[in-house]
Amino acid sequence: MNAHRLGFAPGFLLVGLLLCSFNNAHAEDYVLHKFDRQRLTDEYYSEGIGAGDLNHDGVVDIVYGPYWFAGPKFVEKHEIYAPKRQNKEGYADHFFAWVHDFNGDGWNDILTAGFPGTPAYIYENPKSESHSNHWPKHQVFNQVGNESPQFTNIVGDAFPELVCTNNGFYGYAMFDPKKPFDAWKFHPISEKVAPIPFGHGLGVGDVNGDGKMDILAQNGWFEQPGSLENDPKWKFHEVPFAPIGGADMFAYDVDGDGDNDVITSLAAHDFGLAWYEQTREGDKVSFKKHMIMGEKADQSRYGILFTEPHSVQLADIDGDGIKDIITGKTYYSHHKRSPLWDAGAVVYWFRLVRGPEGVDWVPFKADGEAGIGRQLGAFDINKDGLPDFASGGMKGAHVLIHRLEKVDKDQWQIAQPKVVHPEVKR
Repeated sequence: MNAHRLGFAPGFLLVGLLLCSFNNAHAEDYVLHKFDRQRLTDEYYSEGIGAGDLNHDGVVDIVYGPYWFAGPKFVEKHEIYAPKRQNKEGYADHFFAWVHDFNGDGWNDILTAGFPGTPAYIYENPKSESHSNHWPKHQVFNQVGNESPQFTNIVGDAFPELVCTNNGFYGYAMFDPKKPFDAWKFHPISEKVAPIPFGHGLGVGDVNGDGKMDILAQNGWFEQPGSLENDPKWKFHEVPFAPIGGADMFAYDVDGDGDNDVITSLAAHDFGLAWYEQTREGDKVSFKKHMIMGEKADQSRYGILFTEPHSVQLADIDGDGIKDIITGKTYYSHHKRSPLWDAGAVVYWFRLVRGPEGVDWVPFKADGEAGIGRQLGAFDINKDGLPDFASGGMKGAHVLIHRLEKVDKDQWQIAQPKVVHPEVKR
């Protein structure tokens, strides 16, 4: 474990139940993956959360709305801009935060996006001598649409882009590294077919295996062309991945057969989590739906049921070399209008298991109080080699610090999640 393990005050909950042996442990070793919850604030300031080193000390800090919390203890907080508590019966004016050094001065800045359809801003890091002051604010983009924008490298250059919708078009916004605080240029990739300004379901990944990143949407995927010169339209392949509209979407080789499948929640404010197996017959490509969790407990092999999976992440939680799903309940996301709205602010991770009978997603409850917002983070917060979680939303802001606990074989077997509906197809 890293020397910067967090020192938790008494009362922090030990949660998370698994278990499986860690890949670099001896065969006779058994471990449980547990998560220690630390609440940074119970005030509602944002639907998202970000992480990165903001004070140049080599330690990960947390961004939640108007504040950044200094790691590794996350007790000391600093204002980025003037705080204003948000109305839980409405929606926040701050939805997403990403940490990146935009101007190349060696100090990480913060990119934010607010309520869908509002501008994106960069808060320029004032460096340590000015961290007692508010950060300079730069509007860089006029309108960020969709409730799952992605900040990632999609075009294959040296810099990330903001993938979103804008005025009804799917596309991405790029910054000039020489002038990052000037207005970013939007590159539309579609006709005017995207919901304005909302929309649910967006992701980036190489769907067809050509080495180029494609864009995933709730009703299909856009294939990146060979050249991006003059902003060509990307070929659209219609697939009803999440007709109601999900959250973050991923192209990932779930079954290990060499092609990328698609992972998505099915309804951000309702029920459902699934993966779509990519299959080929000659030149014909199709996607077969496999439910992980449905609208009833008996639609899950393990009887798992929760609603509002408004954010999804992938990370290798158990160290076996393949990625697992992290998601949870976006508590109160549509207030009392969503089904099971008061059923508990859970965070789960689903372990991907490949076996002779097919793929299985084994669910483990990481927490029952933090919940998630529209942006869920999976970061190695304390640099011990284990992915931790960060969540922000109506419940405030939390970090869930991942640790391992060795147990004996009997304890391990007792803790294993049990299949209660074996009739459910994988």
